[in-house]
Amino acid sequence: MYGRMKCLIGGAVDQGSPRGAARRVSPAFGRVHNAAAAAAGPREKGAICFRPPEVMETVHEVAVYIHRFHNLDLFQQGWYQMKISATWEEGATGGKTPASPARVVQYEAPDVGADDALGIWRIDDADNSFYTQPFRIKYARQDIYLSVMVSFNILNTEVEGPAASAVILKYELVYAPTLENGSDIQASSVTSSAAMHEFRIPCRALLGLHSYCPVHFDAFHAVLVDLTLHIVYLKAGASKLSLKIPDQGLSPASHQIVKALLASRETLLEELKKMSDAVGKAIEDLDGADLNLGKYESLQPSKSVQPDSGKVFPVTTKGVGHLAGILHDFLERPNDVVDGTSDGMLYALSSEELLELFLTVSSQLSVLWNAFLKFHRMNKTKILDYLRDIWAIDRKAEWSIWTNYSRIEIPHRYLRSMSDDSSHRQSLLRVSGSRKFHEDPVQNSSSRAELHRKSIAQMKINTRSVQDMHIYADPSRVPVVLIEQHLMVVPQHASSKDLATNSLEQKDTIVLPKLQGESSALKITGGKKGGRVLRAVIFVHGFQGHHLDLRLVRNQWLLLDPGAECLMSEANEDKTSGDFKEMGGRLAGEAVAFLKKKVDKLARYGGCKELKLSFVGHSIGNVIIRSALADPALQPYLKNLYTYMSISGPHLGYWYSSNSLFNSGLWLLKKLKGTQCIHQLTFSDDQDPQNTFFYKLCKLKTLENFKNIILLSSPQDGYVPYHSARIELCPAASSDNSRKGQVFTEMLNNCLDQIRAPSSETRIFMRCDVNFDQSAQGRNLNTMIGRAAHIEFLETDIYAKFIMWSFPELFR
Repeated sequence: MYGRMKCLIGGAVDQGSPRGAARRVSPAFGRVHNAAAAAAGPREKGAICFRPPEVMETVHEVAVYIHRFHNLDLFQQGWYQMKISATWEEGATGGKTPASPARVVQYEAPDVGADDALGIWRIDDADNSFYTQPFRIKYARQDIYLSVMVSFNILNTEVEGPAASAVILKYELVYAPTLENGSDIQASSVTSSAAMHEFRIPCRALLGLHSYCPVHFDAFHAVLVDLTLHIVYLKAGASKLSLKIPDQGLSPASHQIVKALLASRETLLEELKKMSDAVGKAIEDLDGADLNLGKYESLQPSKSVQPDSGKVFPVTTKGVGHLAGILHDFLERPNDVVDGTSDGMLYALSSEELLELFLTVSSQLSVLWNAFLKFHRMNKTKILDYLRDIWAIDRKAEWSIWTNYSRIEIPHRYLRSMSDDSSHRQSLLRVSGSRKFHEDPVQNSSSRAELHRKSIAQMKINTRSVQDMHIYADPSRVPVVLIEQHLMVVPQHASSKDLATNSLEQKDTIVLPKLQGESSALKITGGKKGGRVLRAVIFVHGFQGHHLDLRLVRNQWLLLDPGAECLMSEANEDKTSGDFKEMGGRLAGEAVAFLKKKVDKLARYGGCKELKLSFVGHSIGNVIIRSALADPALQPYLKNLYTYMSISGPHLGYWYSSNSLFNSGLWLLKKLKGTQCIHQLTFSDDQDPQNTFFYKLCKLKTLENFKNIILLSSPQDGYVPYHSARIELCPAASSDNSRKGQVFTEMLNNCLDQIRAPSSETRIFMRCDVNFDQSAQGRNLNTMIGRAAHIEFLETDIYAKFIMWSFPELFR
């Protein structure tokens, strides 16, 4: 107990206190040289024998700056702290010195109340880990500013040279319930590791990296830890070495060591210049510093080609698994540990020249690194903001491995020929369409995704950036997203007759949505000049769902837009078996009350100058949303609609569902329970199809006011017909000459007319197919009936992360 108290409250413990940590001895100098000790013979008890450092002993220093802990969605109140450790990647640890905390710098006092903090940070020498100060979480959206930097030293002997394997940076969330007596969290018998988030630092990144690296832990412990990583490759120790070559000569790895140091120096120089420009301040410690390599200047690495994050991927409708443009830079190339320096030029140097170059570069790296640490301490927040912006821009490029972009022309209308020729009578004509229906769209989408997944399995990924192990642990099992983009400058409507005559001459105006980093001017539609913009998002669950079903998607939205006001609809919880119109009315009333409350709150801060109202629905929650938008209560807000994200929504009902098992289940629900919404979904609520709920809903203008419409579907989802989730024609309907086929086509045309309705602004319309990896689930009832994919939309957020961070302007 006393030992724990000393660690936390900063008692006389040299190794654990800030002052003691500053004097911690590097493992390079603290190891006992067994051979030297044996040769020296007996020595006095308590004497310590240090071995001199090797001539070219080097170290990778990994500095982790922890800025803020933001409680996004923790379920439990209590005491928390973060544990950080760095280890060699599994299978690469043989004989290597473990990474250990080498220095800790508390930038400023943690911004927590006296009752919400216990003790200080500490270092655990048993497992070479670092613990932040314990802090108490009381409520959602709570911020804890920790403002501490810890550096891990990863030693490389002269024989080993620069790291040839990756390092795993592990973050653990340690939790203990709130204690009535306020006792020490470390003394608590119920302390546990609640969650873990790992990141892989490839060996190329260990030579130099400055990156934002957000930590989220997992779906049940959703937080945002703002932190940055700063990595440099240095000469170990601070002692000055002579130019005398050791009797045993230089290590065979000496050329690779010098080459790596040159690359580290070049990276650090480039990053310092970028950060200095971003902050708008010069790095004073480098004024007058001699950073010239003299006669070795020609050995300076050439500028490596860095990925261009703003580069647009070539859009293609074929060649799934196509790796183009920027993606090439994210794949590992052979013999590419260090780029730029010519091996021939290095090997031409004599041993004396190589050692002189080693000492020159090492000295400069030490100056540059110390200058950076001081500059970072003075400008930590601006550097964090700069690196976070760069990270956000790079998301589309880095995650493009699992996404495939295409541009598909959508039809103005689907029309039936009125020709007298009986062979063509009632045949379906797709106006201005491009999809061929001799292929099953469901099978086509599945095949494209599987081909893409197989190409991912063959990749050997080794980027210069930090890799989130939630995604990179097994890249071939990550969801694959096929994105069809349609950005339309919406044409004016024409009559059906004119449309049939001129449609073949009409063409869509299609442009790709803006990529991250492109600015867009804020358009003020009205209100007070000094007011604020209210960005409200309403999430609606599906059949027999819970109001928190979509919390993972909500969390991603909040990460993109922390200022968004989110409503997790509860109006229809336990009430999803009734009439859709009644459910829509309840949602409309709940939404209006929520919006009025938020507007009234903003009235105390200058008023609300603009409202952006977005909706996200899952399954039949999308039908409830469209019913609510037709309710009179929401009519005043239709002009404020912004983004609509439909996740597997049956917009065209359940006609032409090919899932016989699921159809049988629907039949039983209708017969045994008389579920009204199932009758409406299957068009059995009225004998005349044109009097059914869905036919009338599709005629109402429920979609045309949204600025952005995103339809998510999955060919693996057997609970919602694929064509219904995508609002498109299916092969069964295209060949159906009955009245049912005609009514279905009218419904489809009415929905497409709303998407293409006249608008004063450009509308973005996207269809996103999500293909989940179900290999681990095997063949069971859930996968057979298609329930697994339908529920997977709620149990993972990786697909939403890919889509939302690739097009952030749609969610802000």
